[in-house]
Amino acid sequence: MEEALDDAEVLIELAVEENDPSSLDDAATELRETQAILGRLERETLFFGPYDDSAAIVSVHAGAGGVDAQDWAEMLFRMYLRYLERTDLSFEVDDYQVGEEAGIKSATVTIRGDHAYGIFEGERGVHRLVRISPFDSNARRHTAFAGVDVIPEVDVEEVEIDLEDLRVDTYRASGAGGQHINKTDSAVRLTHLPTGVVVSCQAERSQTQNRARAMQLLAARLAERARQEQQQRVDEIRGDQTEAAWGHQIRSYVLQPYQMVKDLRTGHEIGNIQGVLDGDLDPLIDSYLQWRRETADQ
Repeated sequence: MEEALDDAEVLIELAVEENDPSSLDDAATELRETQAILGRLERETLFFGPYDDSAAIVSVHAGAGGVDAQDWAEMLFRMYLRYLERTDLSFEVDDYQVGEEAGIKSATVTIRGDHAYGIFEGERGVHRLVRISPFDSNARRHTAFAGVDVIPEVDVEEVEIDLEDLRVDTYRASGAGGQHINKTDSAVRLTHLPTGVVVSCQAERSQTQNRARAMQLLAARLAERARQEQQQRVDEIRGDQTEAAWGHQIRSYVLQPYQMVKDLRTGHEIGNIQGVLDGDLDPLIDSYLQWRRETADQ
């Protein structure tokens, strides 16, 4: 970059001396390229957390709001999948629990790639939707909530799990179909009896594979729990885990009476809510990363 700036300075001097507009254009091009490099490097500095380079396990679950909340949870999960499809990150849907009337009760996806956890850490919390409910015959405005949990993946070997402490349940897989999930008869749910932690997996084609993946998910959640206990600070990794309801949201998505997405931590606002719901999350992610760095420096 230093060499590029020197070159641009020489080009500007030549342009002034020779009254050469083409040299000014070349200098402008040089400066734009340098600015782009600087922007990429500056973004790299935002990933300073101890788990930012880990794979991320992202779970979405319906909160307060009944069938609207389940529909909102599905919209939110779709938003993340749309975002992932336009990035270099790889992902696999581990679990997908369909709601009774519409939407989903919960869904879990594991994301791998550069800074996967760092990118998604800021999604952890309660997301609030305000809209005219498609499930209300009187077309009234409703508010629905969905909770998002994000934890870093760990190796199973790093966590000591006594098999006698596990309850294993199998059930028929259910899902929206398509490329992201396989319908099988071998879904597995693991319950860790001492802690009450429950994980499910239905993405693989065999019960053995689903059980192995469920063990990985369980190890990640138990490791997260252990870190919280050791550090005695719940917000060190996960932040406060609160009810997905009024007063706890990190972000609001308003479709009625106006259209606006607002992150309540950073104050960042976006008017194109449909673009966000279609996966255009980079401005929100970058604003969170900037806010996180500023907060850490205080």
